[in-house]
Amino acid sequence: MAPLLLLRYGELTLKSPPVRREFERTLRHNVLEQFAASSLSCRLRNDPGHLYVEVDDAAAAQRVLGRVFGITSMSEVVECTSDRSDITVTALRLLDPLLRSGTTFAVRARRTGQHSFTSQQLAADLGGDILERFADRGISVDLEHPDVELAVEVRDNRAYLSTGRSPGPGGLPLGVAGRVAALVDGPRGGLGAYLLMKRGCRCALLPVGDGGPTIGEVLRRFDPKAVVGATAPDLAEGEVRLAALAEESRADAVVLPLDVDRYPEARSRWGDRVVFSPTVGLTDEEVEARWLAIAARAA
Repeated sequence: MAPLLLLRYGELTLKSPPVRREFERTLRHNVLEQFAASSLSCRLRNDPGHLYVEVDDAAAAQRVLGRVFGITSMSEVVECTSDRSDITVTALRLLDPLLRSGTTFAVRARRTGQHSFTSQQLAADLGGDILERFADRGISVDLEHPDVELAVEVRDNRAYLSTGRSPGPGGLPLGVAGRVAALVDGPRGGLGAYLLMKRGCRCALLPVGDGGPTIGEVLRRFDPKAVVGATAPDLAEGEVRLAALAEESRADAVVLPLDVDRYPEARSRWGDRVVFSPTVGLTDEEVEARWLAIAARAA
């Protein structure tokens, strides 16, 4: 059976139904776009609040999905019916290789729909079944810091069981919040562009100097179709080219790699153009640390 990944998207669930549906459509499109860019295949389906991706290689797929804005976390899951006995059989089979002698565990259960049990009852009953089945291994329950955590999500007539969760980038799906053009001169410029992309903006990139192209290539891992302008030799020429790139890409705003001291002067130079500088309050050390995490996610 092909691996199945369950994707969670937190912030999207707060939107009104029409907006949420549009955002979910965009998220599905972005997932398919990332898989195509990585020459991988997948099959998608969804229910309210979750997206399910059937893949050939779970590890490779999770690396790809880690670059899709809007996804808060993902788990490789085993699917079964919502029948209580079916959930128990599936849970015991899943945990058998993981619960070694002296292992501690916890069960976290959630459900949506009409069932003969509550989430709390399901978690307690499964915990009892697990303790009984593996009594000879000396396992025990630890709800605070378990060695193994079993997550059970029951959604109407189906249930999804997992023992791990990987973080996604979060934010909003790329493409739901307009367009910007970003000056990318290094980690500060790269982080600024990334933060706008994470809020749903499509971002045209203008590399500057020797480090610009490298930073731009990292950002293109998050948006394979991002427009990248010709590299400018310095910041002065970069701002000139950025203005042209903003017009060409119909950008609603520009993103500049500014610190606090440089912001007032830059703001006056751009006149009525909307200027974003999301890293303006960050030190160079903070920028570097955040950028290294982004580059690692892009790898």
